[in-house]
Amino acid sequence: MHTVILVLVEVLIVIAMSRLVGLAFRSIKQPLVIGEIVAGIMLGPSLFGLIAPDIAASVFPSETIPFLNVLSQVGLIFFMFLIGLELNPKYLSGNLQTAVLISNISIIVPFSLATILSLLLYPLVSSGTVSFTAFTLFLGAAMSITAFPVLARIITENNLQGTRLGTLALTCAAVDDVTAWCILAVAIAVVRNGSIDQKAVLTIIESLLYIGFMFTVGRWFLKRLVTHYQRAGRLSQFVLALIYMGVVASALITEFIGIHLIFGAFLLGAVMPKNADLVRELAIKTEDFVLIFLLPIFFAYSGLRTQIGLLNRPELWLLCALVLGVAIAGKYIGTYIAARISGINKREASALGWLMNTRGLTELIVLNIGLELGVITPLLFTMLVVMALVTTFMTSPLLEWTYPKRLIKLDVVEPETEEETDIDIIDISESYVKPYRILVPVANPSTQKGLLQLAVALAQPNLDIALNHRQPAIINPLSLIELEEDYGFESTPTEANRLIAERHQQLEELINTLEPLTIRSYIHPIVRISSNVARETAQIAQIEQADLILVGWHRPAFSNNRLGGRVGQILTTAPVDVAVFVDRGSERLESLLVPYSANIHDDLALILALRLLIHRDTCMLQILQVLSGNYAHDELSYELQAMIRQLPSSVSDRIEIKTVTAPEPMPAVVSASENVDLTIAGTSRAWGIERQTLGRYTDELAIKCRSSLLITRRYSQVTSHLSSLLPEVNTQEIIHNS
Repeated sequence: MHTVILVLVEVLIVIAMSRLVGLAFRSIKQPLVIGEIVAGIMLGPSLFGLIAPDIAASVFPSETIPFLNVLSQVGLIFFMFLIGLELNPKYLSGNLQTAVLISNISIIVPFSLATILSLLLYPLVSSGTVSFTAFTLFLGAAMSITAFPVLARIITENNLQGTRLGTLALTCAAVDDVTAWCILAVAIAVVRNGSIDQKAVLTIIESLLYIGFMFTVGRWFLKRLVTHYQRAGRLSQFVLALIYMGVVASALITEFIGIHLIFGAFLLGAVMPKNADLVRELAIKTEDFVLIFLLPIFFAYSGLRTQIGLLNRPELWLLCALVLGVAIAGKYIGTYIAARISGINKREASALGWLMNTRGLTELIVLNIGLELGVITPLLFTMLVVMALVTTFMTSPLLEWTYPKRLIKLDVVEPETEEETDIDIIDISESYVKPYRILVPVANPSTQKGLLQLAVALAQPNLDIALNHRQPAIINPLSLIELEEDYGFESTPTEANRLIAERHQQLEELINTLEPLTIRSYIHPIVRISSNVARETAQIAQIEQADLILVGWHRPAFSNNRLGGRVGQILTTAPVDVAVFVDRGSERLESLLVPYSANIHDDLALILALRLLIHRDTCMLQILQVLSGNYAHDELSYELQAMIRQLPSSVSDRIEIKTVTAPEPMPAVVSASENVDLTIAGTSRAWGIERQTLGRYTDELAIKCRSSLLITRRYSQVTSHLSSLLPEVNTQEIIHNS
């Protein structure tokens, strides 16, 4: 009982550590799995055992390791089943001939370099009990492999699944995955038989026969299960039990044949008919327990066998660097050369080379098999774990450097619904007119109609108005689908495309509720996959050259602050002007209030109010100055009056400047907000809205305001919100020197 309790304590520590470190790595734009692998290493002799050896020995004693091994093997079996399940034939529907060429060369080159490297490593780091042939085959397989699951998630998170590069990378990785697993199966057969003799050949033949059996008889039986599923309309526990039994049975068969458990599980997943609903339900039912509970145990088990301390001499670190260099160069050069031969341009070929260098968890599985079979020593195991981590860690930053997001939009295979109409660029007197663009992050299309209506009122994308004022207008509702897990089924490219199409449909339904009909052609939704909504919003605002981000407020889960969470991050980091809309449910925009205290954020508030005033003939604006001993009444009133005198009388006649004296401005603003439809206020200390430590904004006015509220934060005084509508207005738009 003591051992069982200790194992449960270990599992508790492992899951908590993997989640914490995984989330930390996600915050630096790295796959969650890298953090989980690092968490496993941290729990082993490389860190925990180094700084607290006695405690580490008590928490992870040797008698519990076999139990962790059993749990990790069960986790691997079902994880490999998930990989096979997600290996959709659609990934092979692209330019298969080009993909096969690139994939094969990207395996041959690193395998050849690994063979040469084996001549150096075999006498230095092998155990001597394994043949050179087996050692070379295994090292070649380890150097050649690409982690299809991690690569697929990187492609999804970078929204590359609809591009030529993403499609080709997925096809190459799928071919690469199958080829590398075949090489590994041969290597295991050779290792277990000592050499390429009659037994090894027999093992390979038996494996081929079993593969043929699974793709004929096995697939026939599984199709019957799919038919039963379609009739029932749900995945029953009975059918799920049959599938799980099949996973375990297939794993046992390949183990008895003489390769490894994981191949049988992978094979069953690969031959499973790819009925979209069945695959989705089966993956969702399976993945949570496997990915959250079992897989971190595998990382911990691997980490307990990883000993960074073995690299205790400079020459060993040099040898580790050589292994890393060969792995990176072999995969990158092989992919790059093959891609260039196939006619792919330099930038895409380079990006493809970095993508194919992704090794991740798949590499860790291979290395554990090698260590278990005695093909590699703990020293070489540690070197190759370092190589797996570095090659996966570097993929995202190198991909972004080689193939930045601004180029992804130019590489879409099929036109997206967000493509702009001819009104985007209007040629007037042979001069370019940049459209006035509002980016509207929409988290929930069913509840944020008011946000989009306000964007329409601000932009007024009417063709006649656009032509009269020499500037068209575009509204981009932005919906970012955040994927929480790297290995979740929703983050596969096929499922991500389904989610994107579904969200597009929801946005189109929202747009179709807007009146009048003419405005709908000026609204172009943008839907993306994202791992960080605030950061992605800021990047898209730059790429689309938005003039304004109009975002709705929300209350974060762990705070009562209305300007916290993602809204606060966008307010703090977005490199364009931002307005946050606190919607009180009123659809009227007939009376506006702008509390004004003479700073650039209040300037933006007044400018946006004037846009509404210009677009709506029945709209009235009250500018409220709350004076105390700190304000210079005459000077401020002069600036306001000077600006208003430049407006047409049809606009200026609907503006009222009201001045009140009060010791505290907040009560006066709250009182005035009772009689208006919308209050527009800058992020000013006077209104209880200011940026504090760590970018947090206070939200006193957001809580107390009686009307709907628009909170403005100005980023650049160069952005033009008014001059194109009213050319006679000074282009500096009320810029104060203070």
